Amino acid sequence: MWEPFPGNYVWNLSTNLNVMAGGTLGEVDAACRPIREAASRGEDAGTAQFFESWLAVAAQVEKNGEADEKDGRFLSAAEKYGRAACYLLTAERMQARDYPPRMEAYRRGLALFKKRVDLARENCEFVEIPYEGSSYPALFIKAEGKDGKPAPCLVSCNGLDSMKENLYSQGVPEVNRKRGFSTLLLDQPGTGVALRQRGLVGVYDTERWATPALEYLLTRDDVDPKKIGMYGLSLGGYFAPRAAAMEPRYALCAVMGANHNWGEMQERRLKRDGENPVPHYWGHVMWVFGKPDKESFMAWAPNMSLNGVVEKIKTPFLVTHGVGDRQIPEEYAHQSYDQAVNSPKRELKIFQHSDFEVEHCGADNGKIARAYIADWVAETFNCVP
Repeated sequence: MWEPFPGNYVWNLSTNLNVMAGGTLGEVDAACRPIREAASRGEDAGTAQFFESWLAVAAQVEKNGEADEKDGRFLSAAEKYGRAACYLLTAERMQARDYPPRMEAYRRGLALFKKRVDLARENCEFVEIPYEGSSYPALFIKAEGKDGKPAPCLVSCNGLDSMKENLYSQGVPEVNRKRGFSTLLLDQPGTGVALRQRGLVGVYDTERWATPALEYLLTRDDVDPKKIGMYGLSLGGYFAPRAAAMEPRYALCAVMGANHNWGEMQERRLKRDGENPVPHYWGHVMWVFGKPDKESFMAWAPNMSLNGVVEKIKTPFLVTHGVGDRQIPEEYAHQSYDQAVNSPKRELKIFQHSDFEVEHCGADNGKIARAYIADWVAETFNCVP
């Protein structure tokens, strides 16, 4: 993994994820260079400086986009607005939950992302998924089915701290579209807009929001109702298998980064076993899952386990993991695979150093696991163009 901040895994992870989502090296370097000394003080200290430095670059890139738009160069403007959005969302993601400026940065990031999509007329539909008297947002990216028939679709859920805009910008839906299946990117409860703007917190029984996503897709005449799959990355390595186990209408399940026993992992994190994904980690997880204090969170966390759950998966199941994952141990990938005894087609893929992608969810590359999973889904759904 590229490490512009030596010894600070969390800041390096965020920077690499940004580059995966379209950040350019010159702009990212301009954001990182002034804060290298601040990064040396640890993952939590200095995050406000991180915020200000990345926002300054975002503001200039947005200004450059406005100049393009004024000149009628809408595609160039869209590219710049997309990168500015990415920088804003990267800055926001790194802050404590009670840091006041983060929500304005988030709002602005969403607005610029929408402007990018609209100006470039991208294949991206903004939709709402009904959920327990409310709703949460998603992005639908359409693929063309074989012989004019409805295409299969993969439902993609976030992990602990990802957002649908990030996954879109990382190219996940486009890789899928080229292989003949559509993508529904969720901001499910506990993530993205659902958490930040609607107060919908995460739950361990993920079928509560995964079933509504599937039922939404069943209302569309451009989706094959028998070929709807479930995918998750990072903490989605828990969410997606749980959904597929409890909602049998999902026709397959794939994960990037196994998270078989996240509840147990919290005990290990107390001992600093495994790197954190974001600064201010304990405040973040309490916010995501709506817990008032660390004690109540730790009492609840054991619910987040796939022991006794993956045995219920009766559809094809793919588990992928990086051999150098510093956040989640490889043993969890083996546990998910070994326990999925009722899957008619289960596969475990551990990416090695020769693949040039070994970090958590491919943060050191971004292309290898993404393509592998897309190929597997396309082959399983028999939709390879």
